[in-house]
Amino acid sequence: MDKITRRRFDKELEYVLSQLPPRVHELLDEVPLHVEDYPPPEVLAEFGMTHRDELCGLHSGIPLSQRSVDQPWRLPDVITIYREGILAAATDEDGRVSRHRLREEIRITILHELAHHFGMTEDELDQLGYG
Repeated sequence: MDKITRRRFDKELEYVLSQLPPRVHELLDEVPLHVEDYPPPEVLAEFGMTHRDELCGLHSGIPLSQRSVDQPWRLPDVITIYREGILAAATDEDGRVSRHRLREEIRITILHELAHHFGMTEDELDQLGYG
C-alpha cells in the first residue's frame, strides 16, 4: 500500500473515530484498536481466505460472554482493522472509493469487531445489518 492511500485511509479513520459516541470510545479504551494494511498469512489461513483484502477486521481474544474466573491468564483482547480489506469493501463497481463509503465501511468494521468482543456471532451481526 502506498503512503498516499495509507494517509488518506488514516485521515478518514480519525474522522470516523471523532464521530463515534463517547461510550464507544470508552469501549476502545478497554479493547485497543490496531490498524494494519492487511492480515498476516496465518490469519488468512485460519479463516480459509486466499486474498488479503477479504478480511476487514478481527477481534482477537475471548468474548466477554465466554469468559470465566476459572480461565488461566490470557493475552488482552485487541481489535485489528485492515486497510486493504476495508478499501476493497468500499470500492464501487467502477473501481472508485468515495469518502462516504470508506467512512461507512470503517465505522461498520469497528462496531462489528466490538460486537464480537461482547459475544455477538456473525449471524446476529448479519441480522442487525453489521455483517
